[in-house]
Amino acid sequence: MLSVEFHSHSSLSYDGHDPVELLLAQAEAVGLDALAVTDHDEIDASLRAADIAPEYGLVGIPGIEITSEAGHVLGLGIEEAVPPGLSYDETLARIHDQGGIAVVPHPFQKSRHGVAAHITRDQLASADAVEVYNSRLLTGRSNRRAERFARETGLPMTAGSDAHISEMVGQAVTEVDTTHEDVSSILEAVREGRTTVVGKRTPWRVSVRQFGGGVLRRAKQAVLAPF
Repeated sequence: MLSVEFHSHSSLSYDGHDPVELLLAQAEAVGLDALAVTDHDEIDASLRAADIAPEYGLVGIPGIEITSEAGHVLGLGIEEAVPPGLSYDETLARIHDQGGIAVVPHPFQKSRHGVAAHITRDQLASADAVEVYNSRLLTGRSNRRAERFARETGLPMTAGSDAHISEMVGQAVTEVDTTHEDVSSILEAVREGRTTVVGKRTPWRVSVRQFGGGVLRRAKQAVLAPF
């Protein structure tokens, strides 16, 4: 079994804070085997993380959190950014064209761009996996809905810390049933549903801090953006 963090953000995300080196160091410190940096609509930091991950004893999984027309989708195992604003179906197709897998994060959290409010049940079930435990939760209701949906449809399940600061990497991880420590084997195990989710809630003070940092960075970007 490998312990994998599939959902984290670096400073390249508009609401991220730390460079990939700190995320990797944290992943190593908490005993993870693999890490995917999934910045919002940006992939360069993730590619760098994947390249240097072996220096930390980790498998680096390239990825991105794509803002589709319906909401957020994680593209894992891809090396070119999928543009934001495409339909949900087209976003999944672009991920699959690169040989990656499409994982839907926090699908029932509308306030965080969950896709479930904008697509059909069959469309949601067409993803390769669904994130059933996101550690940035308030009541846990959305996570429970995601897990119930996954069990009803037989969709593979993942977990993710959704860390926007390095110290939260590893709050929620996916235990992947494979002995092969490489990207393709890990993602194939996810496709086949050979996963177990393990997680704990991000402390609410940290969630507020992460959210507040994102608001400030968005405001700064808006001020600096050319007219």
